[in-house]
Amino acid sequence: MSVTPPIPVSIIGGYLGAGKTTLVNQLLRSAGSARLAVLVNDFGELSVDAALIASRDGNLLQLAGGCVCCSFGSDLMSALQQMRELQPRPAQILVETSGVARPDAVARTLGLVPGLRLDAVLVLADAEAVRERAADRYVGELVRQQLAAADIVLLNKCDRVGSAQIDALHRWLSEVAGAARIVACTRAEVHAALLCGGVDAAAARARRALSALPGGIAPRLQASGAAELFDSLSLEFAHAVQVQRLAEALAAPPLQLLRAKGLMRDADGRPHVLHVVGRRAGWEPAPQGPAARGRLVCIALRGQLQADRIRAALAACAA
Repeated sequence: MSVTPPIPVSIIGGYLGAGKTTLVNQLLRSAGSARLAVLVNDFGELSVDAALIASRDGNLLQLAGGCVCCSFGSDLMSALQQMRELQPRPAQILVETSGVARPDAVARTLGLVPGLRLDAVLVLADAEAVRERAADRYVGELVRQQLAAADIVLLNKCDRVGSAQIDALHRWLSEVAGAARIVACTRAEVHAALLCGGVDAAAARARRALSALPGGIAPRLQASGAAELFDSLSLEFAHAVQVQRLAEALAAPPLQLLRAKGLMRDADGRPHVLHVVGRRAGWEPAPQGPAARGRLVCIALRGQLQADRIRAALAACAA
């Protein structure tokens, strides 16, 4: 029986001015042939480039390259249902939350809509202001709650502070955001692979492995300076896998993986897709296909990829 994989959804959060809108606009401009659906509170806040807009119908913008943008106001669930029914289906849905919203509350709303899967919670933090805001008597609790909900914290505007302050922010965020992975960036320039489930564009073998996975989880990757911040590892293997155990092993903090994607068979021979984003691990049945070798692609910050430990985890989880 054919299995229709759920559409992955990434939630982009962070306090006012952290860089969420800049990030989403960059993703839309670099989407290429990937079909993205973006949900925002208000079109005016997003300021979509006019050159990208092909047509407008009420609260829905059709963008160049097949992407769509929907303004949801206070009715996020209805907008999510609308995106789920689009044909052709989007490869990924991005939800830009309000600067005063809690990403974990948005994630709970997402859980009420069948056919969607939470891919990642990404929270931007302003390197200049985040600690001051986190200590503020009025908004501090909200800022800390936003950070605590993150799978990956994008420490933005790092060009405005010194290296010693960045190091101090990393230590502080490790306490405030728990097991979340931390990625430093400038002007919200983050490789699209980090948000949309791919890998470094320079890793040809990894691209080939991802392109064979179901559900459109390998968007077209754009080469950029941000790509140089990451290392990737692509593995092929013949054995079946204890999928849940492997997913949890890859999400464990010591490995420091940002993302992992895989297609593999479990002990009963059924194909599964594995996906890891920071501390979040998931797995689900894949569309039935011919017998094939398993594939696993992992991505980490440059210098932090522990290839031997990844291979050991894969061997230890053989079924």
